[in-house]
Amino acid sequence: MSLRSTLALTSAVAALACAPLAQAEPTMYTTDPDHTFATFEISHFGASIIRGRFDKVQGSVQLDRKARTGRVDVVVDVNSLSVGVPSFEKHVRGNEILDAGQHPTARFVGTQFTFDGDKVTAVAGELTLKGKTQPVTFKANQFSCYDSPILKTEVCGGDFEATIDRTAFGVDYMVSMGFTKQVRIVAQIEAAKR
Repeated sequence: MSLRSTLALTSAVAALACAPLAQAEPTMYTTDPDHTFATFEISHFGASIIRGRFDKVQGSVQLDRKARTGRVDVVVDVNSLSVGVPSFEKHVRGNEILDAGQHPTARFVGTQFTFDGDKVTAVAGELTLKGKTQPVTFKANQFSCYDSPILKTEVCGGDFEATIDRTAFGVDYMVSMGFTKQVRIVAQIEAAKR
């Protein structure tokens, strides 16, 4: 074997040995509390839409746009519910509906990401609400990453929505009287690169 062949072979072996080290690592992000909220909408006997927002949402996102994989772990403070009417907020947080005294947090852990190019289009995982865990898929209405001029780092985020059957989570208040089971959840999330 010539010196040239030996060097070429050595270089090839070294490149293969180092290949796993050269692969991109997933990027870690932390949710931005000023741009991360969870809202819900539910029809009030078909007459109007009741809307509410949970103001305290925190979590982390792991994203690898090249490998098209990710993981999200988000915790919602159920007591941070805001609907604009204090007495109604107390009622929804109470034991007949969300039972925030016994279940002060809701949690979504998403492990199956769907991509279109480098953009996330859906995240499937498990939602835990009122002590019950069910599979839920959030579809992205929009998703983007940008360099934040304020935070001086990359920020990724979007608006994601899912419709759940609340009775699957033990929230069956007034269903027997005709109140809908379906609740639309919209998650607005932005997360800054660590």
